[in-house]
Amino acid sequence: MAVKIRLQRHGKKNFAFFHIVVADSRAPRDGRYIEQIGSYNPNTNPATIVLNAERALAWLGVGAQPTLTARRLLSYEGVMLRKHLEGGVKKGALTQEQADKKFADWKAEHDAKVEAKKQGLTKASVEAKKAAHEAEVKVNEARAEAIAKKKAEAEEAARKAAGEAAAEEAPVEEAPAAEAEAPAEEA
Repeated sequence: MAVKIRLQRHGKKNFAFFHIVVADSRAPRDGRYIEQIGSYNPNTNPATIVLNAERALAWLGVGAQPTLTARRLLSYEGVMLRKHLEGGVKKGALTQEQADKKFADWKAEHDAKVEAKKQGLTKASVEAKKAAHEAEVKVNEARAEAIAKKKAEAEEAARKAAGEAAAEEAPVEEAPAAEAEAPAEEA
């Protein structure tokens, strides 16, 4: 019986998540499986991988073959490196302490990279929000300026209209006074 470590699709359309399972290679993709050893959610950033590394290593040790995607996930979690180091210990190329130290060093470096990516994503998110806020402030200032300009033009037009109305009324009042002064001068 050929045993595979592969992904089993769950979730809804355009929002899938996967269980990492050990199954007979002849079984359907979402069908019967022997053991579920983890889950993979690509919808988060960075992707969430929950894996029972000890069980995955045990299945690899008895000959289970991971699919390409499952191999990448196992490698990302360090299971493939641990299997490689155990092979070196069995052959006598290195001791168990050296293998454990190499794996611990790799794990620390890997965790630091993941944490740096998370911090970079949060920093980018904050910067994007800040840039959007600044753009919104600029738009609001431009709108306020345009409204103030329209109000000033409307007030100027109102003053001109009031001035013209006053000018039209003033000559009418001055004309009788001018006529009254003209007969007085003649006399």
